[in-house]
Amino acid sequence: MARSQSFKATQNTFGRMASQSARECRTFFFCGPDESAASAAAATIVSQLPDAGERVEIPGSDLRRDPVRLADEARSSSLFGDARHILVRATGEEAHDALKLHFEADGDACPVLVVATSATDKSRTAKLVAGANGTLVAMFYPPNLADMANTVRDLADRHGMRLGGDLAQRIARASGLDRRLAEAEVDKLALYLDAAPDAPKTADLAAWDAIGASSEEDGFMPLVNAALGGHAKRLPNELARLHTLSLNPVGVALAFERRAAQLAQLSARMRPGEDVGSFVEAQKRARRIFFKDERDLSEQLRIWRGKRLDRLVSRLTALHQALLANSQQAELLLSQEIAWIARVAAR
Repeated sequence: MARSQSFKATQNTFGRMASQSARECRTFFFCGPDESAASAAAATIVSQLPDAGERVEIPGSDLRRDPVRLADEARSSSLFGDARHILVRATGEEAHDALKLHFEADGDACPVLVVATSATDKSRTAKLVAGANGTLVAMFYPPNLADMANTVRDLADRHGMRLGGDLAQRIARASGLDRRLAEAEVDKLALYLDAAPDAPKTADLAAWDAIGASSEEDGFMPLVNAALGGHAKRLPNELARLHTLSLNPVGVALAFERRAAQLAQLSARMRPGEDVGSFVEAQKRARRIFFKDERDLSEQLRIWRGKRLDRLVSRLTALHQALLANSQQAELLLSQEIAWIARVAAR
């Protein structure tokens, strides 16, 4: 099949385009501030590839040091001559030179999927990919509570599970608006209820409590709010709870990234000189933020603005990569960065 099309998608259009792009494209670039949605989109494409075969994972830092490697790997056979695909996790423009050489190389290549944290669809790499044939560039923004609640309902529907009351919102909040964490909670709930498309079940708060799922009280947000609000006295107890409950360090980091992205979006909407309290109240009325977050967001918007917020986002991105690369030291790395955040916020 001739692959001549180049696709472009957002979180609103990706679902409709996934199947066709999986059939017709060989290179995929997932970017935007919502890293979890970008990763989920990459997993969706892999699941729909005609023959995904073996996965080869390459860090973006490796490609920055050795840009020829991607073209070589994409044109190599697997150990047993079976199909393969390549997944690259990069930061910013790390994969640019490697992708350029990949597009210039001769010969058939296996599918290449790049999840690029801190890159956008206006980045040099995205423009390079979009200018090639048989490619998909997809940009993902962080969802608001209503968006994630709708995603949770869709995930539940696939399991044949109806969510009663405000359970979808509760799961969305408990997951820190992270799609992967929300999907994991929905999977656990469906398993507990033995729900299936041909045997639908209704999930209620009792079932949610029974599986020991994270709630607002025992989830990530108290730690996030303590650090971003500069509440040094609360931090030791929250860090101890992190250890006691064995909260996933990457999940905690994602919760920080989500809140930082939310602060960036809100900050971009504010007019110069606008009162923070009045602005947040208006956002609450417009249902862009959850009413229980009003006080914390007001406090954090007064602290994290401009260059300080930009630095926070950059450090959280670097932290995420460090946690993935150093799983044995993840809790220590996370604790050190949380302490830095709290110190800056308290100044």
